[in-house]
Amino acid sequence: MGRRDKRFSKSLHQQAYDRFVGMQAFGESKRAAVADETAYDKIFSYETYKTYWKHTKYFLRWMKLNHPECTTMKSAKKYVNEWLQSRVDQGLSAWTIHTEAAAMNKLFQVDRSDPERFQTPKRRREDIIRSRVSTARDKHFSVTNNDELIKFCRGTGCRRGVLEKLEGRDLWSRERMMTEVELLEKRADLSGNEKKHLAALQDALTVFPEQDYFVHHRKDKNGRYRFAPIIGPDKNQIVQRMKDTGKHEKVWMYIHSGADVHGYRADYANRIYKMFARDVDSIPYDTYHHGLGAWIQSEVYICRKDEAGKRLDKQAMLKCSKALGHNRIDVVAINYLRGL
Repeated sequence: MGRRDKRFSKSLHQQAYDRFVGMQAFGESKRAAVADETAYDKIFSYETYKTYWKHTKYFLRWMKLNHPECTTMKSAKKYVNEWLQSRVDQGLSAWTIHTEAAAMNKLFQVDRSDPERFQTPKRRREDIIRSRVSTARDKHFSVTNNDELIKFCRGTGCRRGVLEKLEGRDLWSRERMMTEVELLEKRADLSGNEKKHLAALQDALTVFPEQDYFVHHRKDKNGRYRFAPIIGPDKNQIVQRMKDTGKHEKVWMYIHSGADVHGYRADYANRIYKMFARDVDSIPYDTYHHGLGAWIQSEVYICRKDEAGKRLDKQAMLKCSKALGHNRIDVVAINYLRGL
């Protein structure tokens, strides 16, 4: 006779994989799912799925070495906190631990209110090492040989995922964008994707009225679309490289793994901020704060923690946020703006 329950003939690896595959909801509206309370057991982004599965495989390898007798998801769940603590003990960053805990919480459906849920270490800006100091992997990366790539990143703010699939057609002039907007606005039968495209075009043209060339970020993080201005002293070189690339050819065939793309995005963010920032002292005190009993500057952002007391222009931060593909100025303050 065969097994009474066929599920237990699968390896732990296969069970975890099947569970994640069953959660895939790529292309569905996360907002709608949150509204009808069905988002808990779904994964809406392929990149999120890929990241969660990558870290889950680390857990599964650890399980095989340390608890080979465990063959079911139910029995594996009780070892999650032990594994996460071992990762903390290894000295992994708080950001990595947070990602791995999120993967485990999604895989095993651990609710936020669960008292057994692993408490991740706090992520502090001052603990960020990558993009601030030299690391071992930087020794294998030649700044001279990758000069054009670095200039390109600092002038466009691309994430690595976008950079790897960027094509010649993703260069848009202001004239092309305005023409596209006129054509779309005349139509009454726009599809959902066309409406998103129109909104992205209109937003970029409004937020950056003086910029003449943009990079179209197709399916960026979380599947977002946006147009980001090309800026900086190497702007003409960047535009020319994209013009010289075929419409459906990649702008970059190879991107060195040692390239600090996130660090270059921070350089781009600082350039955007400086382009639009007002003198903070000149921003008016326009709102009366009853708790303080004084007038305050509602358009001034006050930094906290390791940069407590630093003041930034909220208007410039919002433009910076939009150029980077975020819609929260605190993300820009915490992760990108440095040395201002």
